[in-house]
Amino acid sequence: MAGALGWGALAASSLLIGGFLGLARSWPRLLVGLVLAFGAGALISAVSFDLFEEGTAIGGPGWVAAGLAIGALTYFLLDSLIERGGSEGSAGGAGLALGALLDGIPEQMVLGIGIAAGDGVSVGLLAAIFVSNLPEAVGASADLRAAGHRSDTVRRLWIVVAAICTAAAVVGYALADVTSGDLQAVVNGFAAGALLVMLVDTMIPDARNKGNRGAGLATVFGFAVAAGLTSL
Repeated sequence: MAGALGWGALAASSLLIGGFLGLARSWPRLLVGLVLAFGAGALISAVSFDLFEEGTAIGGPGWVAAGLAIGALTYFLLDSLIERGGSEGSAGGAGLALGALLDGIPEQMVLGIGIAAGDGVSVGLLAAIFVSNLPEAVGASADLRAAGHRSDTVRRLWIVVAAICTAAAVVGYALADVTSGDLQAVVNGFAAGALLVMLVDTMIPDARNKGNRGAGLATVFGFAVAAGLTSL
């Protein structure tokens, strides 16, 4: 279990690094957009190869589809609540943070399950988590800071998100013996569904709005980098 805790903390640390970097300075609008676009491409790769493809391999398309629906509806409903209670910029940043949480929990559970099963730690999965989490956290922190939120409040937000994601790896490790392939497929589908809604509703529009026409190229680059790391 100590291994799951350590690797989970390492994977979740990318959220802290990205979140704190977003607060370290005032980032140019164009750079934030390009960073978000890069992260969007990385997340599209994660949905395609790390989540959906692996989910169908260990469980089946029906179970992945169930997870997709649950994850998509969960993000949609929670994000709707956030939008009602905040300004446009604040809601955008909070929506990215919510996406990182709803994606991070099942991803870390899969990581813990793999460690408990003796499969070791996937370098590709760890690298993909870092590549996708960093720009997501940078963009969320930059938006929250621009919306007037205090830096210490945003830091506490990322500490809580990272702690929950780390705990998810330990939970996955503890439940590995009673977790079937079908349930793992649902977990993968949940993360994929939440990510897809977040990408279309929040991350990609924000990236295009701030990154201008370069956002498309940055998205392709992010996808290529993450897809290459997945094959490691």
